[in-house]
Amino acid sequence: MQKSTFLKKLSYLTGTLLLASLAHAENTVTPDIIGVVAKDTPIELIKQGFDGTEGPIGLPNGNLLFTETKANRIVQITPNGKVSSYLENSNGSNGLALGKHGELFSVQQLKPRVGIIYPAGKKKTLVENYDGQEFQRLNDLVLDKKGGIYFTDIGSRKTPENPNPPASTPGLYYVSPAGVLEQLAKDIERPNGVQLSRDEKTLYVANTAGEYLLAYDVAADGSISGKRNFAKLAGFALSEPGKDPSSGADGIAIDDAGRVYVATSAGVEVFSETGLTLGAIPLPKKPQNLAFAGKDKKTLYVVGRGDAYKIIVLTAGFKGRAK
Repeated sequence: MQKSTFLKKLSYLTGTLLLASLAHAENTVTPDIIGVVAKDTPIELIKQGFDGTEGPIGLPNGNLLFTETKANRIVQITPNGKVSSYLENSNGSNGLALGKHGELFSVQQLKPRVGIIYPAGKKKTLVENYDGQEFQRLNDLVLDKKGGIYFTDIGSRKTPENPNPPASTPGLYYVSPAGVLEQLAKDIERPNGVQLSRDEKTLYVANTAGEYLLAYDVAADGSISGKRNFAKLAGFALSEPGKDPSSGADGIAIDDAGRVYVATSAGVEVFSETGLTLGAIPLPKKPQNLAFAGKDKKTLYVVGRGDAYKIIVLTAGFKGRAK
């Protein structure tokens, strides 16, 4: 067995055992993850009862934004925990990103589209269909330094409100800086969170239905190749009996050392830049998304199932991009 393969298997086993040992804990403090978080750091509940919790992103002033998708608004949290409405009538915004001049980009679900949602004077639709077919459940996005946008669409899914949705293939897409839309992948069962590495040479994609966090090589023109399983997700082992297997993989963030943080059914799973399991932070409720914020970006905010939490971490979030 190759050394790298052995180390990956060993690190995954270590992470799985850690999760099992914490399965019945109250999950109000963190385990010790070297370089990430100190043992017994408080997991601080900011507020409960939000109507949808997605798309967190840090602002330059240290505040955090996240989307209340069902309430159709964007919420702001200050470093001292003050919660307020940042933008009403957000067209069901989900994932958020910041442009070079402070424009707030979002993937929107009420009338599916990708574009600038704020400020009002710069509001703009970039794309709202692919090859004549409207998007279905736009989920997340990340902007590259050239101005291109990677985003995901989970595809059609039955809900009580929409029991017979139109047929739609889940997809990963890219809008070039020139505004050209391309479908990069249509073979991911449930593409969800999407993130770039620090050097933007690797694209990470969370497959909610899969056991692995996926990775791709990124070319200079934004195209991708070399699909591979980057890291094994402990959340997959927690799939509920009688339901389709799922890791619950959702939002992705990276820190200034290149570590990859993924919200899954196991909590916040943390991996090295090479995909080794470093540990996991179980939370009181399954997380949906996460982001670093604060003036020094050393506060990790986690949202999910109507709750918002914050955790003081040892390494700042990546400072070369809002998320």
